[in-house]
Amino acid sequence: MLERGTILMEDTGKNSAVLRIGDMAPNFFARSTVGQVHLSSYRGQWVIFFSHPANFTPVCTSEFVGLAKAASDFAEAGCALIGLSVDSLYSHIAWLTEIERRFGLAIDFPILEDPSMAIGRAYGMIDENSRDSAAMRSTYFIDPEGIIRAVTTYPHNVGRSVEEMLRLLRGLQKVDETGLLIPEGWDGSGRLLQPPPESLQGGNGNSDWFVYAGDSK
Repeated sequence: MLERGTILMEDTGKNSAVLRIGDMAPNFFARSTVGQVHLSSYRGQWVIFFSHPANFTPVCTSEFVGLAKAASDFAEAGCALIGLSVDSLYSHIAWLTEIERRFGLAIDFPILEDPSMAIGRAYGMIDENSRDSAAMRSTYFIDPEGIIRAVTTYPHNVGRSVEEMLRLLRGLQKVDETGLLIPEGWDGSGRLLQPPPESLQGGNGNSDWFVYAGDSK
């Protein structure tokens, strides 16, 4: 039995709600390159759910090669990857087969088909006013409780940085672990930031609270 609010691959209704950081990620159920995928089955681990405009295109291929090379890094961080585009399942399979043939890299994480665009529209990955059905390069970072913790969107002609995806994931995990804040350019090591005091007494007379304090280890 599907959970209430689950988006089925066949759904065609438009969802105009804008998903924001802190929202519960809409559940979905769809076919993928590894079988049926139910988002709620990933509860208890981090998920990066992302869309790409189209299979057999240069920028998307470069992203998937980069993700395949970094697959062990995402696994080590306890994070599952789930991709999506409006292409058919058979197109996904043909594209991934060609990537493996040409680059020697297997794409083991699921790629969803979304021919009705129900999931893409629910997540805001497809602009309802767009001239075509190609999804933007949207990425949702979903925590183990199913909450959206970060969202990024790139245009079709600029690829995402896999390194930055990992950095953002690790930063979110570090915030949960320590209660500290992540400074610009943090690369997984080095000092972190203290949260701002909520009163004059909260700073404990330390005028440098807004600089660096705490340790990432």
